[in-house]
Amino acid sequence: MKNEIYNALTIVIVTFIFSAIIMQLMKKVAFHIGAIDIPRKEEGHRHIHKKTIPKLGGVGIYLSFLFGYMLFGKESIQMNSILIGSFIMILAGIIDDLKSIRAYQKLLCHIAAASVIVFYGGILLNNITAFGFSFDFGIFAYPLTILFIVACCNIINLIDGLDGLSGGICSIFYLTIGIIGFYQGRSGSLVMILTFIMLGSTLGFLLHNFYPAKIFAGDCATFMGFIISIITLLEFKGPALTSLFVPLLLLGIPILDTAFAIIRRILKKKPIFSADKEHLHHQLLGMNFSQRTTVLIIYGMNLLFATASILYTLKDQELGKIIYIIIFFIFLWFILHTSIISDKNPKITRKIEEKLKFTKKSK
Repeated sequence: MKNEIYNALTIVIVTFIFSAIIMQLMKKVAFHIGAIDIPRKEEGHRHIHKKTIPKLGGVGIYLSFLFGYMLFGKESIQMNSILIGSFIMILAGIIDDLKSIRAYQKLLCHIAAASVIVFYGGILLNNITAFGFSFDFGIFAYPLTILFIVACCNIINLIDGLDGLSGGICSIFYLTIGIIGFYQGRSGSLVMILTFIMLGSTLGFLLHNFYPAKIFAGDCATFMGFIISIITLLEFKGPALTSLFVPLLLLGIPILDTAFAIIRRILKKKPIFSADKEHLHHQLLGMNFSQRTTVLIIYGMNLLFATASILYTLKDQELGKIIYIIIFFIFLWFILHTSIISDKNPKITRKIEEKLKFTKKSK
């Protein structure tokens, strides 16, 4: 047990230090090649930050991931597919950070990366057993797994709207999966090595990205979602539905925020891929919370999901269910008292507008 703890801590600490150092270099590279985020009124005043910020933080996480793999990883076909798919994701992210590309072009890159995982790596969601029934996806396992990977990539990118938000949510995910896997005796498996490497790499990024951010992940934030999808698929042991739902519930915040955005845009008869300023973090800003407090509140919500998942998996399923129910009622209250789905609360919407306008004037 002591050996396993030492090995896990070594992976996290080494990748954290490398990531924290490499971020300094990524800032300089980003400014040099023009991969910077400049607040612009053309995008509907959605920028919260007040000054130009470099955007290659996601590349720094990727380089830390590669460094961790070289030191602690084991060669396999699955790992080779992850390395190839990751490279495609990062390449698409860098191109978009330098010169914005069309949504369908990014989607094609995400599908290509996911296809490498599915067809070369053989990582698939084949079947699910639920309520006494078994569902074998057969040939549909291929498109379903690709869809799942692409969805994970984009929900992390969509939640990346405040300093430290996506990095913190991903770190909580990696930490929780690591705790569950460690206590289940799987600390040396591929999924655990990936998890601990990504935990250290993301925490090193978070050191520079938490408010006030000195670097952004940029579109390369999709890389974090890409690895999360793979960890989820690898963690999905056996056909039980609950085995799949535990890691998915750890993504409860970005999944719900994305779902609310889709519903909101459908109700307003707007394209579902259109941008707006009514995401979860915007709603909290509209309640007069500061950026730092808003991020910490969302961390707290995510930690509730993490606590429930750990209890449900390792300790007490009933207590885990109770916490899940509490989370459900918190979100029900939130839906009814904000404009996250509709404009039934114009006061919140006005405050969001005022805060974003103030940000623009403060530049």
